[in-house]
Amino acid sequence: MNLRKTLLAASIVAALPMMASNAAQAAAQLMSAPVAQASPQESAGLVAKLTALDNQRGLSADHSFRIASQHPGVVGEKITRANHTFKGLRVFGSESVVVTNNAGDIVSESVSDRRAALGAPAASNGRSAAAAPTDWNPTLSASDAIALVVKAVAPSGTHRWAPNAELLIYPVMKSVRVASALNKSEASLNAVDLEDVVDHYELAYFVQTRMADKGKVVYFDTMVNAKTGAVISQWKALQTVVGTGNSQYNGVVPIQTTLSGSTYKMLDSTRGTGGTYGGMAITDAAHSSANSPNAGSIYTNSTNTWGDGKQYINGGSDTNANGQTAAVNALWGLMNTYDGLKNVLGWQSLDGNNTATYIAAHVDNSYDNAFYDDGCKCMYIGDGSSFYSLGSIDVIGHEMSHGVTASTSNLTYSGESGGLNESNSDIGGEMIEAYARNGGTGNVIPATGNDWMMGKEISKSGQPLRWMYKPSKDGSSPDAWSSTLKNLDVHYTSGPNNRMFYFLSQGSNSSSTSDYYSKYLVKSPAAMTGIGNDKAFRIWFKANTTKFTSSTNYADARTKVLAAATELYGAGSKEAIAVQRAYAAINVGADIDETGAVGGVSISTQPSNVSVAAGATASFSVGATGGTSPYTYKWYRNGAVITGATSATYSLTAQTADNGAVFNAVVSDSSSPAQTATSGNATLTVGSTGGTTERVTNGGFESGVTGWSGTTGVIGNYSGQTAYEGTKFAWLGGNGTTASETITQAVTIPSTVTSATLTFALHIDTAETGSTAYDKLVVTVKNSAGSVLGTLATYSNVNAASGYQVRTFNMSAYKGQTVTLSFAMTEDSSLQTSFVVDKVSLITQ
Repeated sequence: MNLRKTLLAASIVAALPMMASNAAQAAAQLMSAPVAQASPQESAGLVAKLTALDNQRGLSADHSFRIASQHPGVVGEKITRANHTFKGLRVFGSESVVVTNNAGDIVSESVSDRRAALGAPAASNGRSAAAAPTDWNPTLSASDAIALVVKAVAPSGTHRWAPNAELLIYPVMKSVRVASALNKSEASLNAVDLEDVVDHYELAYFVQTRMADKGKVVYFDTMVNAKTGAVISQWKALQTVVGTGNSQYNGVVPIQTTLSGSTYKMLDSTRGTGGTYGGMAITDAAHSSANSPNAGSIYTNSTNTWGDGKQYINGGSDTNANGQTAAVNALWGLMNTYDGLKNVLGWQSLDGNNTATYIAAHVDNSYDNAFYDDGCKCMYIGDGSSFYSLGSIDVIGHEMSHGVTASTSNLTYSGESGGLNESNSDIGGEMIEAYARNGGTGNVIPATGNDWMMGKEISKSGQPLRWMYKPSKDGSSPDAWSSTLKNLDVHYTSGPNNRMFYFLSQGSNSSSTSDYYSKYLVKSPAAMTGIGNDKAFRIWFKANTTKFTSSTNYADARTKVLAAATELYGAGSKEAIAVQRAYAAINVGADIDETGAVGGVSISTQPSNVSVAAGATASFSVGATGGTSPYTYKWYRNGAVITGATSATYSLTAQTADNGAVFNAVVSDSSSPAQTATSGNATLTVGSTGGTTERVTNGGFESGVTGWSGTTGVIGNYSGQTAYEGTKFAWLGGNGTTASETITQAVTIPSTVTSATLTFALHIDTAETGSTAYDKLVVTVKNSAGSVLGTLATYSNVNAASGYQVRTFNMSAYKGQTVTLSFAMTEDSSLQTSFVVDKVSLITQ
């Protein structure tokens, strides 16, 4: 979906009892490494499991699922978003967010269900509870539907991205009061007094047009009746934001660039892979029209000092020091956004799978906006006219957060879900601002540093675009939910949730004259207690990425944010209580007392990162407070429980293969039921000893696909094979049909080393017989262009043997080079052969 996001302008959370893991195991805070998309077989297996659950719910065989996307969950888990279908057609806004573990078991399912009346028996009046067509064949074609929309929205326009029309079932929703609210006045309604139900279904084309017309960008999503051509619903899809670098807003800042020959480029290859440029990049749009902007080329410079720290002079050069300042703003903001999400949450880049993005500066002339475009998964920044350059840290954090939403919950950009979409970006902008203002390092979001005002720095008048703590200060945004909230522009619909997040983090004030007061907080104390930026952001991020669906509204958000807080910090914890009070403060749910509530255990001392030499002892410690003592401890390595590690301190003798391992602890108190708290993550770095250095990253695959490229779906923990060490491995082959799979990693062998030795553990099993080599694994060394420099070994089904064999090769011939290690498997049309690789290591001395 190509959405362009700018700054200006009824569900169930089902924890499956028979499949749910222990609460302590489910509470890991860090998101896992990038995940490979499921194979057709894996997808089919998951659909079969979901269909079996549907059968238990009484749904007919006409109902099924379609896998829409996958992204990382917490360590050891994967999130799959599955659209609901009926007779093969997607039911818009009806979907399941499925959490699975490494074994493929369903841990939980968050459901937005709008399909129940489809195929249901007719009522006595001949109609089902929600009327549905009996004929699912369209009268119009997809091209007819597109033509109708184009004629209505931009008849003389041009397409920036190709239009798309998807035939689907559109549930027309209506809001009804729950039984307890039937006699309430409209003004006294709370968000949980209403529920969205299906009024009727229509066969429709979901038409997405991304056009430019008459000097404006015209992005619309439109539902067109597939039989009559009538427009059922329509909403805007444009989402805007009204080395050493001298930045405009942050003084002198460090920026990561690339030296190519004698030229420096604003290309950060250390953050993100693939994408358009192979790393995070800043380009010069060269004032190309905002109607159809051209990203242009990557910024270059003869020195690694960039910018003059001043507002761009309109009409001046884009590439001299003054023109570079906008690029410095952008790169520093992009670096901090990437680092904040990765270091604090484990989330890599926008999609969680570490795909690189870019920002194009100097869009159009005196352009008063910035926007995220999901077509390129990138951001464009204008130089401003009424505003200063729109590259402040909170604006960049805001726009990049649209990319996170587009890759996860994909909240529909209209009504209450659209307001939550915008609010998520405002929250992201503020939290990245706090992270950046405190040095842009560490694994927590600092408690201070952000101003809770979106876009204040870019405003020439000094008035921000939005006040998080008191949205109504802009004259248009409400401070609390009402039944008419969904009718507002999404930039105003976001207001109450922004205020909720402020209260969740910072707490409220009991004085009715304060900007931080809420009349809806009626329990004790009148001033609710906040839990700080770090915990508030972890809870919100977990809810958006692992629980929200595209149709989540305010009431549903409260349910799912509370579920996230409970998973992270325990039922009845102060964090869970704060969520309920923060939502009550905006008229979503009832207020509760803090006084006398069960106080949950919390982490008082986080484990720290440890760096040691191979053979030395590495120790990690955690401290806890609150709840009921004594505490019990459980340590995890890369999301897997460490047997016997049950003390406040865990120690191990570090080996080279342990480099990059991630550790965290879950602390439980002695109450019944036990309250739990999960620590942040700490990384073990194992350096060289005795002059030896490990050159392979994540050679034991315990950090998932980190460091590896190619067919990375073979990396993981799969039933049918076991690891040589740890829990993960690379399983190439085993398909029993024609297939080819390859994993690669680039390594640098310095010219100054005296030796270089490659080792790896290999297990081969096969269903083939005889002495003919049908299936093969070829281990080669390649240069950066992909040419083979040498073949180290060729293995086949003939070499099958029980257990692992450790293979060793002298790599001294490749000193002074950066080479690529390649493990390439080919399998013929029948009878499987499995080549299982583990503990890849290249030691230099």
